[in-house]
Amino acid sequence: MPKETPEKLDLRSMDITDEKKQQLKQLFPEVFREDKVDFDHLKRVLGEWVDPGKERFGLQWPGKAECMKTIQQPSIATLRPDREESVNFDDTEHLFIEGDNLEVLKLLQKSYFGKVKLIYIDPPYNTGKEFIYPDDYSESLDTYLKYTGQKDLEGNWQSSNKETQGRFHSKWLNMMYPRLFLAKNLLKDDGVIFISIDDHEMSHLKKLCDEIYGEENFIACIANINNPKGRSDDKYVATSHEYILMYTKNETSYVGLGFEPEKKITKRYNKTDKDGKLYREIDLRKTGDNDLREDRPNLFYYFYYNQDTHHLYPSRTREAPEGYHSIIPLRADGKEGNWRWEMDTAKEKLSRLKAKFMPNREIWGVFEKDYLHERGLVKPTSSWTFKDVNSERGSETFINLGFDKRIFPKPKPIGTIKRLCQISSASNDKDIILDFFAGSCSSAHAILEKNFSDKGGYSVPN
Repeated sequence: MPKETPEKLDLRSMDITDEKKQQLKQLFPEVFREDKVDFDHLKRVLGEWVDPGKERFGLQWPGKAECMKTIQQPSIATLRPDREESVNFDDTEHLFIEGDNLEVLKLLQKSYFGKVKLIYIDPPYNTGKEFIYPDDYSESLDTYLKYTGQKDLEGNWQSSNKETQGRFHSKWLNMMYPRLFLAKNLLKDDGVIFISIDDHEMSHLKKLCDEIYGEENFIACIANINNPKGRSDDKYVATSHEYILMYTKNETSYVGLGFEPEKKITKRYNKTDKDGKLYREIDLRKTGDNDLREDRPNLFYYFYYNQDTHHLYPSRTREAPEGYHSIIPLRADGKEGNWRWEMDTAKEKLSRLKAKFMPNREIWGVFEKDYLHERGLVKPTSSWTFKDVNSERGSETFINLGFDKRIFPKPKPIGTIKRLCQISSASNDKDIILDFFAGSCSSAHAILEKNFSDKGGYSVPN
């Protein structure tokens, strides 16, 4: 029999301070900021007046002012071509730039200012642990303590309440702010940026983008269902999604696109006209809200149909001519409804309408011929449950390329990037697409595949 492992005992005495803090958190959760007590706010909650100073709405954090200095500091770096590692260096329209992406974003300002149609980034997520991003502008803990006023310039402690956990959020925001600011400069007027993020910084990133790109230029927050089974190691709710924030540079110039209709939609177009064009039949009777005759009286009128000659026409005359069936928009409950089209529209598009007897209801109805070739693109929803955005697809692609999945955990599936392209950029426009957190290069892979499949003209500086 194997020996049982003895249970480890915690011999430390109870942390009285922490216990009191947890009790206070139960009573006043609103006075805690990043697990530290905001004593001024506690006084306000208890009814004491505390001068708030000059208040204004917005996202504030230690180091934000320094971000502008970082943005304005010119880069002294130089891009050096590596011909030996390149393929068709003089002809290719794709660029892979290796280096600190903040420096590279500064270097791209002159050549690509206002020229990029789509930016996609999957930045490192802040999971609440020590966050260090390898560039020259990351702060040390000592720096953080100084500009939050907990230490003076000589390094002497100025406060007994040594708050250090806030630096996790602050360091992440200090890393993101200048990069997102510079990225905006690169976008065309109708350009868009997509940012993958999880719950840890979602609320902060949304406010940050509202500030940089403008609240009015927010397009969508897509819930990307990338793990349908959910993460089993989550404590209470198994997380099955992450977010993709979508902003445009100028909403008045942005023109949204969509997806090609999937097979489950196209198979409904199961009828063919005399010219060989596929169509489906849609009841012309309005359903849903305001579908009663009294709701929209102008949408109630009569159709008259001759079953022998197949002659169909609309009219407001109550009496049917001899040999014609009278057809009205009759609801399932027997009440008079209305049509989806006004009568003038019905006259104009009469060739697209047909009368049809409905045996189940034992009445005649009018149906529209809805053509597949006229359908256009499908507007994307804010919840993506597509199989090709599943994170397992990313790992499978990585392994199929001959890599060990331990080299790069959870690479983005190329299906996600392809879909982002489909809803924001036409393949024949020779648009420039940028990913400045290249990671496993899923963006480059997706664009190269898309160019190959649809003979598109995307170019990708990564």
